[in-house]
Amino acid sequence: MKKTNKYSLPREPRGTWLRRAARYLREWPARHGRTVHDQMIRGASYGVGSGAVSLLVVWIEARH
Repeated sequence: MKKTNKYSLPREPRGTWLRRAARYLREWPARHGRTVHDQMIRGASYGVGSGAVSLLVVWIEARH
């Protein structure tokens, strides 16, 4: 085990960050009103819509 000094942060047990991430994802719907999966689909749809609008604007500009 490594020695620590007064400036070093305490080491966390193995897998602690994974448990925290899992808990964060489980609690997501309570905070945001939708699941992570729904949020990912919503973000993808906004991205596709934005790309379609951009393509439409470029096409209109190219025709005039």
